Amino acid sequence: MYGSGKIILQVIREYRNEGLNPIILLTGPGPLADQLAEDGFIVRIKNLGVLRRKYVKPSGLVNRFFKNFNAFHYLDELNREFQFELIYSNTLAVIVGAYWASRRRLPHIWHIHEILPGPAPLVKFLGTLLDRSTREPIVVSEAVENHWKGKLRKALPTVIHNGIPYDDFLQAKSDLRAELKVPKERVIITMIGRINPGKGQLFFLKMAKEVLKENPDCHFILVGDPFPGYEDIEREILVQMEQVSLQKNVSHLGFRTDIPDILGISDIFILPSILPDSFPTVILEAMAAKKPVIATESGGASEMILDGETGFLIPISDVEKGVKAIRKLIESKDLRLQMGEKGRGRVLEEYSLEAFQKNIKNHLWRQLQKS
Repeated sequence: MYGSGKIILQVIREYRNEGLNPIILLTGPGPLADQLAEDGFIVRIKNLGVLRRKYVKPSGLVNRFFKNFNAFHYLDELNREFQFELIYSNTLAVIVGAYWASRRRLPHIWHIHEILPGPAPLVKFLGTLLDRSTREPIVVSEAVENHWKGKLRKALPTVIHNGIPYDDFLQAKSDLRAELKVPKERVIITMIGRINPGKGQLFFLKMAKEVLKENPDCHFILVGDPFPGYEDIEREILVQMEQVSLQKNVSHLGFRTDIPDILGISDIFILPSILPDSFPTVILEAMAAKKPVIATESGGASEMILDGETGFLIPISDVEKGVKAIRKLIESKDLRLQMGEKGRGRVLEEYSLEAFQKNIKNHLWRQLQKS
């Protein structure tokens, strides 16, 4: 139930509204599987051989081959039960759906959330598979489109910006300050994101350390747990907090389901990604909650944030400029409120759930008519 999980939930709901009967295959149990089951969808669990950077080595590639081989045959089993007419894949990290659809001559929709700078053989392989399997892949931002279109010969990417329900973020109220023991007068600076090599939690802590030297009355909140296999990054986060004595002014909350409430008590939101981030849904949530957003110039954030109007864009890993932007917002409540208001107006106008649903519906029927 991080960004891409929230998006697949909206896509599948829209497909059902259009008369389809989606069968959802997930790589593991969790909150997304629970929500889909609660919505009445048929959900199956199977290791899908998800691609991660840690597998880009001989032993890892062998592991992924066998996981994908087993998943391919599992799709054959499901097809005998359900007789599929369309395959939808929600991430480039899962390739078995595209390959299976290509071999079984079925239409395939690939929803691309990723900007992959490398390794080059993997990028080339994915580009080839896109060309062979998917006429019109969905890409979540112009940044993603620009990254992939030069690597494709046949597939024609279509930009559909993410949109989610915003009601919970428009009305969020919370007494979490009391739970976290953060005094009312302290400015709260929050980061929310799955722990992985690209999200920048350690960069966040570096900025926190510098800000606290002159602004000791601030409190920083980290929300998110690691992808399986990236637990070492979380351990490093905890070590860094201990080594520089940040525990008093930094709360690491792990995975939370009460994101609207967390944003409700926050004054500033930061997404310090250090690798290209395609179109972070959490920025939409923070803007809907009327929070000024500081984010790195990494992919979709540059399209979402109006620099100097709804927040600030900073260079990747630039602690000095990040600290400067944070302090500017700490020192001016009026600026925080002004940027927050503009951000909410922008997200409701430019990235509405209704526009997303309409675009997904139109794209779906184009694919079915062409098949």
